[in-house]
Amino acid sequence: MKTVRVLIVDDHRLFRSGVRAELGPSIQVVGEAEDVESAVATIAELEPDVVLLDVHMPGGGGVEVLRRVLGSGAQVRFLALSVSDAAEDVIGVIRGGARGYVTKTISGAELTDAISRVADGDAVFSPRLAGFVLDAFASTEAPPIDPELDSLTQREREVLRLIARGYAYKEIAKELFISVKTVETHVSSVLRKLQLSNRHELSRWATARRLV
Repeated sequence: MKTVRVLIVDDHRLFRSGVRAELGPSIQVVGEAEDVESAVATIAELEPDVVLLDVHMPGGGGVEVLRRVLGSGAQVRFLALSVSDAAEDVIGVIRGGARGYVTKTISGAELTDAISRVADGDAVFSPRLAGFVLDAFASTEAPPIDPELDSLTQREREVLRLIARGYAYKEIAKELFISVKTVETHVSSVLRKLQLSNRHELSRWATARRLV
């Protein structure tokens, strides 16, 4: 069985210890963090497969961790673990890039399974939250599901959006703190996935979906 490397981010030490004790043998806890700053630094240092992320903690909360880590291009996946099932909390972290949201009433076995599924790329929610999340997004101005757009990674979407705004590759590289070669790699990947031929077609595609 594949071992998943996990970082626990929560501002309560006792809770972090409890999670460690409850997780199954397929989960390796590689570290802990108690606030936004330590979380961002530790994620960069340890590069875990999955981050168990508390929603409310010092320094800006889980959404701030998501913004800073995913904005840097890191490939880590996040699973929110919180006592809160408030709409603004759930929607905030999911829109921020988390792959799932479970409440702290979850059992150790269920949490172990949820972490493994998130590591494999699935979206995971506590049973009671699954329907709630769908209803919440359906009631907002969120765009309908788009299989083509959903096939793109977050970084590919960022590159696509900047191309549609008329940025040159060098400007995109500077904006996203990546190399020009990495930009070219992302563009090639997007062209392949969307079956388009050039950046002008990409711009039209992005504009039609209001991604600009």
